[in-house]
Amino acid sequence: MAHEDIRALTFDIFGTVVDWYGSIAAEVARIGLPVDGGRLALDWRAGYQPAMQEVRAGALPWTSIDGLHRRILERVLAAHRLALPAADAAALNRVWHRLDPWPDSAPGLARLKRRFITATLSNGNLSLLVNLARHGGLPFDCVLSAELFAHYKPDPEVYLGAARLLDLAPSQVMMVAAHPADLRAAAACGLRTALVPRPRERGPGGAMEPWREGEFDLVADDFIALADRLGA
Repeated sequence: MAHEDIRALTFDIFGTVVDWYGSIAAEVARIGLPVDGGRLALDWRAGYQPAMQEVRAGALPWTSIDGLHRRILERVLAAHRLALPAADAAALNRVWHRLDPWPDSAPGLARLKRRFITATLSNGNLSLLVNLARHGGLPFDCVLSAELFAHYKPDPEVYLGAARLLDLAPSQVMMVAAHPADLRAAAACGLRTALVPRPRERGPGGAMEPWREGEFDLVADDFIALADRLGA
């Protein structure tokens, strides 16, 4: 594909750049919760889309991902019959601020940054994304969050808002994600798309969302391969 007109790469974060499943499972084991850490991670993540839909539907006022994660966590702990003091639950909720990156994320981003503007474009709130970047040594040029637009992906306001803030046409921005639904929404707004599948995102045996061959502008195994494809 021709990529000379692409000026910026925007990155989904949870699952694409960082390993939420492995990081949460390890944290659950570290603090000694009597529950399978992988199961708790999956249950916590399963509440993510429904919680954002509550905001879209007006059942909740605008609530940051930190706030939504905490609401989901309370339900998950109750479902597993686990009781945590409020301070401990708040500390566990902050694990989303220190998720570990995939091994290729930082070196791949460093290469891509030489040629393109690199930015987060995540539903995570701004402080969470800043902390993740610092924790993982992720060399983004800027941090863009759905919080800036008071909309959650896949609402078009997020993708178009990112292009506007970067002073670029949507076609000059490439969305990079492990999730086909995210990329389909970006493409509908005129952005270019790159799929980087993460087969281990949901742990051993986890299913990936299907996609069609040729559906996206690029498919790359990891960020190093993406940099190769983009000449960075």
